[in-house]
Amino acid sequence: MTTILTAPTRTDTLLRPPTTWGNDPEAYLASLRSPWYRLITDLEDAVLRATVDYARGRRLRAAYLPLTTRTITCPTGLGSDSEPVPVTVSDVDTYLPDSMQFLLEYACRLSPEGAYNIMPSFRGEVPDATHLGQFVHSEAEIPGGLDDLIDYVEGYVKHLAAALLDEFGPRLRAAAGDVTHLERMAGHSAHFERLTFEEAARILRHDPSCVRDEGTWRTLTRFGEQRLLALIDEFVWVTHFDHLSVPFYQAYGDPERRTAANADLFFGMGEVVGSGERHTDARQIREALAHHQVPERDYAWYVRMKEALPMRTSGFGMGVERFLMWVLKHDDIRDIPLVSRVDEPGSWPVAVDRP
Repeated sequence: MTTILTAPTRTDTLLRPPTTWGNDPEAYLASLRSPWYRLITDLEDAVLRATVDYARGRRLRAAYLPLTTRTITCPTGLGSDSEPVPVTVSDVDTYLPDSMQFLLEYACRLSPEGAYNIMPSFRGEVPDATHLGQFVHSEAEIPGGLDDLIDYVEGYVKHLAAALLDEFGPRLRAAAGDVTHLERMAGHSAHFERLTFEEAARILRHDPSCVRDEGTWRTLTRFGEQRLLALIDEFVWVTHFDHLSVPFYQAYGDPERRTAANADLFFGMGEVVGSGERHTDARQIREALAHHQVPERDYAWYVRMKEALPMRTSGFGMGVERFLMWVLKHDDIRDIPLVSRVDEPGSWPVAVDRP
């Protein structure tokens, strides 16, 4: 049963992070002594256990996948919002994964009800209050379309909220001062509010501070996401973005190929879950690759898989650190990882003095 906690708490007694993500060689010692990171450790463990519990209840199978890939999901095509991270491993030029999506699609063909995992992802982004270059990614791929996926994701985040409340309600209230946001998510019996990108842009009056317009495609700014949350509800789906604003692998959402069959779930700091339906067969993939000006040779195996084993699937990725930011009502994602990778020296130091 979900714990209901409503008594007021003084804001000056809330648990605060030690802000140890800078380049201080001794910072990790402060983290090891911090009640904040003891709580983060417990929450991360609970998220993993609740994820496995929920996925098993939906008959998905866990997939163990490599931490290198020749095919990244953030190609340098139109609408890409990050850069891949190249590495050399055993003299092989490869990438660190920015998502396990492609390999979860692969695993979905071996697991009829779907596949999932929680693993690190790497993106060439400068860390700030809402972005990390390395983060923990909870992902799943299931048979079916966008509506099936939205149903899965809504059940998942509600399950997580309920699990954290049940196990850590008093501690979370002491840390954040309030747990009613978790209660509202866990107890939300209806579907979350849902609108298309076009509807969202109209609600936001196409304000350039809210809607970024690149001429051939548009997307929402972080401020636009926050405005929607303030105007619509605290949990909001936005679907059917301009197709050129999302990666090529998202299925088309209309016959004219203007929109994508994708959906982002906003709450807390903004986008926490990104999701979408995939192209079913090789013909659709080839059309999308040409549309996005991405060379087919870079994704030849993926196209061949769709050719040999066409399958309608949909998948999502949730940044665990962003979810925990919302749980803790915190405003800086750099305070969430147990071990910081922010501001590391670019070359090997004289002594390795950070974990």
